[in-house]
Amino acid sequence: MPKPIRVLIDGTPLLGDRTGIGRYTSALAEELASSSQVDMRAVAFTLRGWRGLRKVLPHGSQARGMPVPARLLRKAWLRAPFPPVELFAGLTDVVHGTNFVLPAAFRAAGVLTIHDLAFLDYPEELPPSDAELPELVRLSAIRAGVVCTPTRAVAEQVVTRFGLAEEKVRVTPLGVDPAWFAARPPNETLARRLGLPAQYLLFVGAAGPRKSLNWLIKAHAATPSLPPLVLTGPGHAAGDDRVLATGYLPEGDLRSVVAGASALVMPSRDEGFGLPVLEAMACDVPVVCTDVPALREVSGGHATLVPYGDVEAMAVALTAALENPPSPATVSIRRRHASSHTWRRCAELTIAAYRTAAER
Repeated sequence: MPKPIRVLIDGTPLLGDRTGIGRYTSALAEELASSSQVDMRAVAFTLRGWRGLRKVLPHGSQARGMPVPARLLRKAWLRAPFPPVELFAGLTDVVHGTNFVLPAAFRAAGVLTIHDLAFLDYPEELPPSDAELPELVRLSAIRAGVVCTPTRAVAEQVVTRFGLAEEKVRVTPLGVDPAWFAARPPNETLARRLGLPAQYLLFVGAAGPRKSLNWLIKAHAATPSLPPLVLTGPGHAAGDDRVLATGYLPEGDLRSVVAGASALVMPSRDEGFGLPVLEAMACDVPVVCTDVPALREVSGGHATLVPYGDVEAMAVALTAALENPPSPATVSIRRRHASSHTWRRCAELTIAAYRTAAER
């Protein structure tokens, strides 16, 4: 049995409300903490609140903090690999940048996760505080021993856009928590608290230009026969009485809301993975999503794909999803597809990336 590899992960995404990257980091940390192959610790890059990392890590995991604003650290790392993370968190074999940026290190090997490349394609949509993110990710990708991506679609883009060798990039698909396969629609109390109608279409995710909700809302408004549209996640504003917003939901409530939907819709301009697609399939909910590379890959032929921006095609697809419920055989196939994506597999592939990086 090889000696456990010492790994320090960037646990900053675990702080605050968790959307896609926070959920990825949390599930990966749980699997790493239970693995005999890894001695995992986590570090948070934030001036305030880093002590809260101890409360959100798996039991027995060690937390370290760099009480420096991430903004200042990023500016320093753009100029030189200093200060090294070991200065604050101790020696380690591998440092894993879970959120696009690889922390500077003195001797540790680097593994970097790049979730998507929206920051390269639409830099004008970045907040001022992230203006230097494209250059910082590029430097991080070059410095890393291994770059992980959630899909082959993103891996191909990373190789092309950053000029990396193909063997340097590993695909580590995300997983579906087993609790999704037992999810049930909202009970009366939850439905009343959230103001959910008996039937609804559902979007899951944070607000933002990349999610392209405008054409979904146009398609929905143009089709009065469709049930209300519910937007779940941070940053959404309710529209008329046919567009509702629940705000951010904890995991248990989110599973119920997804399980109760008539269909899940992802109208994104681009995605790195699209975890809600698989989670909806796990609880027997039809999926309609944009025909973009990552969503084609993740849905595996089990979702209705719509050309990006085509309002009429979206309306037709949503209507068909409601009028033609899937057969039991189709539901079983979709659940089987979702169950093939596990966090254990994601962790195993990531641990293999750690060992490769450490040996280089």
